[in-house]
Amino acid sequence: MTIAIWCIFIAATLPYVAFSFVKGLDPNQPRYHVGDLAGQSIRAYGAHLNGLETFPWFASAVIVAHMVGGPSRTADVLAVVYILLRVGHMAAYVGGRQPLRTTAFALAQLVALAIFVSPLF
Repeated sequence: MTIAIWCIFIAATLPYVAFSFVKGLDPNQPRYHVGDLAGQSIRAYGAHLNGLETFPWFASAVIVAHMVGGPSRTADVLAVVYILLRVGHMAAYVGGRQPLRTTAFALAQLVALAIFVSPLF
């Protein structure tokens, strides 16, 4: 398996890393108290949701790049950059660091786009 494929696995686990910072949820009804979250917990929950929302775009970009162009060093490098940006986004989100959070999000989306179109070049 290529590095980019392993990055899909890492990207799939990152939302759950963010969720580990959420405190104050009832394990029996975890969604019932989401509206009561505040501070770092609500930001961690937001990072969790954002990770789940952006994962399909990244995973499909890597899969399409591999299907169309085959494994490539470019896709591997871009996938690692994507993961680093997503880790930075998660840290900025949980830490309440805006506009760093939005910048990391936007750059990660552009990197996923670059992975998607990389077989064209």
